[in-house]
Amino acid sequence: MNTIKTDCLIDTRDVSQLLGISYKSLANSRNTGTGIDIPFIKLGSLVRYRLSDVENYINQNRFNHTGQEANYEK
Repeated sequence: MNTIKTDCLIDTRDVSQLLGISYKSLANSRNTGTGIDIPFIKLGSLVRYRLSDVENYINQNRFNHTGQEANYEK
């Protein structure tokens, strides 16, 4: 069984699949600085995300009910 290290870098398409959002939504968020706020890494023209940052974003957006306030830590 293969295991994925949380420090590995994944591309925008992988992140969009993990979050269930479009590739373009992530690109728009990167360009405008609004919306989905996940740190990213630029390697030349390539954009990559740390899996640990994506997991952190998911955990920060986990709620028990709709009236619960977000607990964002930067």
